[in-house]
Amino acid sequence: MTTFNYDHIVVRYGELSTKGKNRKDFTKALTNNIKKRLRAYPGLSYRTLHDGLYIELNGENYELIKEDLKQVFGYAYFSGAILVDRDIEEIKKTALELTKKKDYKTFKMVSKRSDKSFPLRSDEINRQVAGHVLRNSDLKVDVHNPDLKIYVVINQDNAVIMDEKIRGIGGYPTGVNGRAMLMMSGGIDSPVAGYLTMKRGLKIECIHFASEPYTSAQAKEKVFELARQLSVYQGDIIIHVIPFTELQLAIYKHANESYAITIMRRMMYRIADRICKARKINLITNGESVGQVASQTPESISVIAKVCDTLILRPMCMMDKIESIEMAKKIGTYETSILPYEDCCTIFDPKNPVTKPKEKECLFYESKFDYESLIEEAIKNDEIVKVSYLDKKDDEIF
Repeated sequence: MTTFNYDHIVVRYGELSTKGKNRKDFTKALTNNIKKRLRAYPGLSYRTLHDGLYIELNGENYELIKEDLKQVFGYAYFSGAILVDRDIEEIKKTALELTKKKDYKTFKMVSKRSDKSFPLRSDEINRQVAGHVLRNSDLKVDVHNPDLKIYVVINQDNAVIMDEKIRGIGGYPTGVNGRAMLMMSGGIDSPVAGYLTMKRGLKIECIHFASEPYTSAQAKEKVFELARQLSVYQGDIIIHVIPFTELQLAIYKHANESYAITIMRRMMYRIADRICKARKINLITNGESVGQVASQTPESISVIAKVCDTLILRPMCMMDKIESIEMAKKIGTYETSILPYEDCCTIFDPKNPVTKPKEKECLFYESKFDYESLIEEAIKNDEIVKVSYLDKKDDEIF
């Protein structure tokens, strides 16, 4: 086993390859996102080709870069690679070096001749390279379950030799489809919804409703930490912290308790809708799942959403709680989400919330107080905070 140093990383586009006239917009966005994520490695240089992105390492640490690259949406897979001249002897020599990287017992050759002017066909490349490996090592060929796959791609100006394909997290490059406002409560579901929203090419901002002094500083910091964890996938995230106490108290004073949650959610949507319009954000996204709680029955979702003009995405709508928990653990937000700091929805929790609310009842209760002035005041006092995964977490809060 010997130390092996790649000189390139090859990123393959995957789903982006199916795009038509706007394909260039998607690949440009992906390249920009990768450059942004890897900006800590100044030696890297980039070259975009039709089927992927070539990153020249120029001595930078492949193992560290590999971990950062795994956090970027929008590509199918990437590989550490060696680029050599289009010379079969150079290809054979490099392939043999790859076999010494670990204590392999078996291998398989996979060749692709992208440039058909190369004199050897793919099967001939396979035979010649495999023959050289067999003559100069103890490895055996296993085409079904090999320890090592050696990939050779013949391009117009070079040959690429790779030994692994590391799957990306898929989706579209974050930001290529615009922006969305994530309603971030601090629970398990909303960060997962944010992750899934970013995965489909949307850059997120967050809105959080705080009911101080009924909610604590720890509850707010918990939301900041969740946003920091999500920022790994897109960079800086803006959070709008909306003071919601006065609106909540007015709701509980003037509305029947069973309708309090429904009306409270309608107020949240009104505020989110207006902030989206002011910031030219064309989508709202959240962690609602059909039937999970009283405010998420089909009837409740319909009545609540009627106050909002902005399109609402619900990426979690058909997931159950177990699926949500599994995904939260996968993306690293679960342990923060379960910290015992209550949000504004849990501290004013009615005993018997309505599950099939009527819009006319909501309008009746809303007519009993001046919610418009309270909404305006809440938006006026919007606390805007920007967080990043590069920020240092304040461990004293937790």
